Amino acid sequence: MKISMNTVVTIDFELKDSDGQTLEKSNQPISYLHGGFDNIFPKIEESLHGKDKGDTVEVSLEPKDAFGDYNESLVNIESADKFPEKNVKVGMQFEGEDESGEVIVFTVTDVADGKVVVDGNHPWAGQRVLFKATVIDIRSANQEEIEHKHVHGPGGHHHH
Repeated sequence: MKISMNTVVTIDFELKDSDGQTLEKSNQPISYLHGGFDNIFPKIEESLHGKDKGDTVEVSLEPKDAFGDYNESLVNIESADKFPEKNVKVGMQFEGEDESGEVIVFTVTDVADGKVVVDGNHPWAGQRVLFKATVIDIRSANQEEIEHKHVHGPGGHHHH
């Protein structure tokens, strides 16, 4: 079976930065519903379309095709007393909203003199990345998965 619309694709993957450093690697295979459901970056989905079990793809992604361009306006300096945690530390994450009301995750990047610097950019925003994947399995999606626009069961979404 080849990867096509409404198939559940299971892959092993590795994501590297432009220096060849591994950013993320699958510990176990992941599954997604193929067919433009925004379950995987579109450029990666395009490269996987028509592939068979065992095939490997390698895709170089510009920031716009991956984690977005770095947006300076998502970096804010806040007073430490605005945070629920008393001991705010670099690396902590908090949910907040951008100007349009979208929920985004802010990461603390610096703490000094009662001020906290938070960054709402994805940690890999602004970076070109290399995505390498091997197709482990392909199956037809069931009707419920197609209606819900994501995979159910092993490697996918388990509850609503």
